[in-house]
Amino acid sequence: MDLHYLDATPTEAERAAVDALLGSPEGGNGLDPGTVHGHGDAHNGGHPNGSGPFPAHGAAHGNGSAHGNGTRDGRDMLLPALHAVHDRIGWISQGALNHICRQLSVPPADAYGVASFYALFALRPRPSRVLHVCTDLACKANGSSELCDRLEQSFGPAGTAVDGMTWQHSPCLGACERAPAALAFEAGDPARTQLLAPAGTDEIEESARSGPADADREPPARESVPQAGDPELRLLHRVGVVDPDSLDDYRAHGGYIALRNALRAGPAEVIKQVTDAKLMGRGGAAFPTGRKWDSTASQPVRPHYLVCNADESEPGTFKDRILMEGDPFSVIESMTIAGFATGCAKGYLYIRGEYPRATRRLANAIAQARERGFLGRSIMGHEGVDFDIEIRRGAGAYICGEETALFNSIEGYRGEPRSKPPLPVEEGLFGKPTVVNNVETLVNVPLILIEGGEAYARIGTERSTGTRLFCLSGTVARPGLYEVPFGTTLRELLDLAGGVPEERTLRAVLLGGAAGGFVRPGELDLPLTMEGAQEAGTTLGSGVVLVFDDTVNLPAMLLRIASFFRDESCGQCVPCRVGTVRQEEALQRMAGGKAPPDGDDLALLREVGQVMRDSSICGLGQTAWNAVESAIDRLGTLSKGGPA
Repeated sequence: MDLHYLDATPTEAERAAVDALLGSPEGGNGLDPGTVHGHGDAHNGGHPNGSGPFPAHGAAHGNGSAHGNGTRDGRDMLLPALHAVHDRIGWISQGALNHICRQLSVPPADAYGVASFYALFALRPRPSRVLHVCTDLACKANGSSELCDRLEQSFGPAGTAVDGMTWQHSPCLGACERAPAALAFEAGDPARTQLLAPAGTDEIEESARSGPADADREPPARESVPQAGDPELRLLHRVGVVDPDSLDDYRAHGGYIALRNALRAGPAEVIKQVTDAKLMGRGGAAFPTGRKWDSTASQPVRPHYLVCNADESEPGTFKDRILMEGDPFSVIESMTIAGFATGCAKGYLYIRGEYPRATRRLANAIAQARERGFLGRSIMGHEGVDFDIEIRRGAGAYICGEETALFNSIEGYRGEPRSKPPLPVEEGLFGKPTVVNNVETLVNVPLILIEGGEAYARIGTERSTGTRLFCLSGTVARPGLYEVPFGTTLRELLDLAGGVPEERTLRAVLLGGAAGGFVRPGELDLPLTMEGAQEAGTTLGSGVVLVFDDTVNLPAMLLRIASFFRDESCGQCVPCRVGTVRQEEALQRMAGGKAPPDGDDLALLREVGQVMRDSSICGLGQTAWNAVESAIDRLGTLSKGGPA
């Protein structure tokens, strides 16, 4: 391929950041796609910037990219290389991009298209310290506007560079239970990050001036689980009990019993138990997990891949973060069981870039599991049972939570969804059969293999078995992550969280997140099951329960939802690219009094919403109208006579 590079060279620091990951081109590891780009083989790789273990290029990868000539040519290391530069420098220059492109034989225009796709990457010079202030739903309901006002008074408008720092508005940071939240970042070797949640005005100004403090000062995961210590907990029973950095402590509390049971039973029996348990996916689609695993395992094409989707970016969602921070070894054990059952030798854990502490703990868990024989070759002494995990960090793109967009991101392309069919179980990552599950779905599997599928199925309801994690935030007395059996009513869940604060009145509950629907105060006896939500015309989605009392400006919340979908649309298909913009414009006019709430703009909203639902490529466009529609039809918000 004849590649043309712009006249720009990398600095020594940029070159060092890239070469530490990909190897020095002078050493012969640059352009040859068959050479090693990492540190060691697929079982001892590691990246010094804290982004997790990266296996050597060419090890345990297979081939068959859906985008190229059917072989893996190193392009899948593009996202890690961009992270390496951004972590070290704080932005990605054209010279750094050129160096990455030469190393990976990627056309510069393609690499620029990928780098510019992600919100966390800067492609123009900016200070090394950046403060990301969440202005999404839960934080907006809990005072993020005051934080932004304070920062603007002290440092100027968002994006202004002052004293070696800048600040900017951010979509959801996944810390909704501790809203308002901000994420402090400082580039360097190594980069430093700190989650500020809840963030006070004085604290956030100090962080802006001095940079991130010690990340260990962040509150422990236990503080986000109000039920911590309850013996009835199943998925959360170790959070706050075990040391998340200790494999021995994890094993002392039942860890790796399930994997041992799986190895004794064999792949077919593992899939049977998961099927008998009637385990449904917890990411929103609610697809039967056993059927997905069986479909992947039966594919004759090799290799198979496992992907753990830990890119929870739905506003109001933080359940996977708590599991990864508080019980990381359970995620690694669950992935290992899934890989064994479906014939995968390689798994990718794709985690959102806004989760630095979870990333560090998972990287530590992988390293310890690998060192002790619970990961890698001949797992637990079983010859021929090989499975390893590679962490890939996202970089601020909600659309990458869609499974095929996630595949493209890992492969080094823009995170744009693919058309289906073919389904991922047939042609997924690198064009090979792939099973995708999110964190909550996977951590149910050890319970099934310890107590048996039929016993597991006796919890919950006939069609919705087991327990479910719900993320309560907004104006609720005790926000946090709650675990209840399927069939618990919404009223019972809100009572468990203390309801709305005293002297306040419940106005609405947003169930399922920005892509979900509103529930009225008179509908709280809704049973929290897949079928119950469907019958009520809403969805459980990813487990979001956003509570709004009478102090919350609901039209402003709807505008925030509309702007979120506008920003996060990948732009690939016209219905979503244009529809999300038109939806926000109409809401702006109606909420601002420039158009009657029951006039032509309402008709336009309905028409645009239906077109997005019917013809968008993926779930983002198909659900972008859901919350707005339910607010208008169920709450009367923006309609004549409705609440202002």
